[in-house]
Amino acid sequence: MAETNLQDRAAALLALHQPGNPVVLPTVWDAWSARLAVGEGFSALTVGSHPLADSIGKADGEVMSFDDLLTRVRQITDAVEVPVSVDIESGYGERPERLIEGLLDVGAVGLNIEDTVHKEGKRLRSSTEHAELVGQLRAAADAAGVHVVINARTDLFLRKDGDDADRVDRAIARLSEAAAAGADSLFPPGLADPEDLARLVSAVPLPVSVTVPADTADLAALTAAGVGRITFGPFLQGALSARAKEILGRWR
Repeated sequence: MAETNLQDRAAALLALHQPGNPVVLPTVWDAWSARLAVGEGFSALTVGSHPLADSIGKADGEVMSFDDLLTRVRQITDAVEVPVSVDIESGYGERPERLIEGLLDVGAVGLNIEDTVHKEGKRLRSSTEHAELVGQLRAAADAAGVHVVINARTDLFLRKDGDDADRVDRAIARLSEAAAAGADSLFPPGLADPEDLARLVSAVPLPVSVTVPADTADLAALTAAGVGRITFGPFLQGALSARAKEILGRWR
């Protein structure tokens, strides 16, 4: 894909992130699911590591290789004409330059990067270390001439890290540090309490991304909370799987 086209797609993806007017990025895992979502009128997509891994018979958590991921992402970007962001987990142990080069080469213009390091015993990066990685990814994207949209994630809530009492404050500090390093949006998965989510949204300097069940979450409530980006993680695939089991169950 030409650099100019990548630049345009990256700019279009970034412009969709509006606090209080959130972009919904359906989480897809193959060309079929991508075409399905685009056919329903969605203007951008995200590729989820968990459903993609499931679709090729592997576990989530960087059990598949970065090349496995890129192979599937290329199939998706070849199938649709919209911006695509990719969950690259904690980076697969690859250099930031390789991550950006690989994503751009297969036509992706955004990424999620988390602070759980799967290849190092699932340790949690320090806030400074995670911000440095975000900064290195931004520098690599700048060098490539495309403003890759970086969604910086912290797993403090999923891991139930440390004391409950100050976890939101620690997440605010951690995500704000990532913002200063060059992130474009901030992602605290597992932060389910509406009041805590609203407090975090109001305290950080960038749009906040949330992952919710596609079949039960309330768009109006999320909009009112001020989030800027909504994705479905493994939940859309899970909902489709449940419906498929109902259909197949008729034939047992």
